Amino acid sequence: IAVMTHQVSSPFLKPFFLKTPISPLRQRRHTLPASEFRNLTPQDAISVFEIEREAFVSVSGECPLTLDEVLNFLGMCPELSLGWFEEGQLVAFIIGSGWDKERLSQEAMTQHVPDTPTVHIHVLSVHRHCRQQGKGSILLWRYLQYLRCMPGLRRALLICEDFLVPFYRKAGFKERGPSAVSISNMHFQEMEHMLCGQAYARRNSGC
Repeated sequence: IAVMTHQVSSPFLKPFFLKTPISPLRQRRHTLPASEFRNLTPQDAISVFEIEREAFVSVSGECPLTLDEVLNFLGMCPELSLGWFEEGQLVAFIIGSGWDKERLSQEAMTQHVPDTPTVHIHVLSVHRHCRQQGKGSILLWRYLQYLRCMPGLRRALLICEDFLVPFYRKAGFKERGPSAVSISNMHFQEMEHMLCGQAYARRNSGC
């Protein structure tokens, strides 16, 4: 299996610092950035799966991605993932892969098609201690701006349950109607975001 290894230079992967002042003592103890965004690696897979499992199993009884699938995507297309780390700890993440059809199908749940204009966003999840803080919206915004820096990408697709449609609509996604994908008798809406235009100026997220 070919692994995509090209690097993307993007302002949306650079560290930034929290507005809360950090004491000199704490600065001496911690050499890691207070907050940073970077692509995920297979070494992050356990942390990813633990956050995903806690977020989804209690709601739907099933994770969008198994641990093996997480490892697979982070090995094949790490450049289509984005993690938010605070002092080295993963607090939120997105995992995507390439897709080459107009609509998502059941096969898209486990496949990565390299060198395509479409990114399939498999999962966005936030650690349970970091929810209700706007982190999901901030991470999704930065991910979409990051994708705009990648040559050849034209759109992002995802499927979600009806109650999540307003969240993704607020981020600029548009409904494409009921998805052909079903998981454990659950039904989804397919949504699309066109990655047109230049990346926006860095967002003052207030995080």
